[in-house]
Amino acid sequence: MRFYAVIDTNVLVSALLRWDSVPGAVMEQSLVGNIIPILSKEIMKEYEEVLRRKKFAFQEQDIVALLEGIQRRGVFLDPSTIEEGLPDPKDVVFFAVTMEARKFDATFLVTGNTKHFPLKPFVVTPREMLTILESGVELDQ
Repeated sequence: MRFYAVIDTNVLVSALLRWDSVPGAVMEQSLVGNIIPILSKEIMKEYEEVLRRKKFAFQEQDIVALLEGIQRRGVFLDPSTIEEGLPDPKDVVFFAVTMEARKFDATFLVTGNTKHFPLKPFVVTPREMLTILESGVELDQ
């Protein structure tokens, strides 16, 4: 079973810091097609900017491989404006794209910072996303 998910930048960062981690497993599932990434141009821009920050010192080939893999397997949406106020303005695009995608199909927002988003059953941690994948059953949406 395939699941749709908007993946917060912190999951990509954690995955590249340590591929043999829960966020790494989520990204691996995105690259093999079990998770279909839901994207926007703004999300891709955020990914690129953050992953290329000097403080992370990620290898360019790793960044390119991850971003190209996500783009190849992802679905791009142009989200509507949302009125939801979030603690970090940079998180608004992730929530907006999730809400846009949910108009068409069940979609999760995967983040290591669930407290930055409204308390909703579709806002999940990387561990919860793996549990959903393993069970093959969607949470109450």
